[in-house]
Amino acid sequence: MNKAFVKEQDSGDDDDDMPESSAALPAGTRNYLTPAGYEALRQELSHLMTEERPSIVQIVSWAASNGDRSENGDYLYGKKRLREIDRRMRFLTKRLELAEVVDPASQPNKDQVFFGATVVYSDKSGHEHTITIVGVDEADPLNGKISWISPVARALIKAREGDTVTLRTPGGIEELDVLEVHYPA
Repeated sequence: MNKAFVKEQDSGDDDDDMPESSAALPAGTRNYLTPAGYEALRQELSHLMTEERPSIVQIVSWAASNGDRSENGDYLYGKKRLREIDRRMRFLTKRLELAEVVDPASQPNKDQVFFGATVVYSDKSGHEHTITIVGVDEADPLNGKISWISPVARALIKAREGDTVTLRTPGGIEELDVLEVHYPA
């Protein structure tokens, strides 16, 4: 059938496995993850493979058996959802293959800020912030988990309690005072 008569759009972006919400890793860097972050990605991949994808395949199969597919919402939505699931599974597989799990609990220099550290710092206005430096794929800034490649994390890396570090922002240079550094037990 001619593509002009098919309602599904073939955008050709199936090769683009990077979801818009995930940040790209800088060239030449590793995909560092905490053990919890690695396990969360692995569980998501497992869930997609064993539960979500088979149920959508079943729905698409049922919808296809109903006949006319051109106006069959279950079929059209199901095929679109299958593409999304397959894209996410390819992305997760690649990220897990590149992952380097770093256990913050085994950090020998617990008085210095490195990957996995939880840091309490204050800004120039005196507000205290608590952040944990994690991998790109497990960052959640609203819950205090920032990526190790973020500007704040880069400024804090290798600092110790009592140090003042310089953070370069688009709004100018800001100084952060490191109040506490600790790692999970």
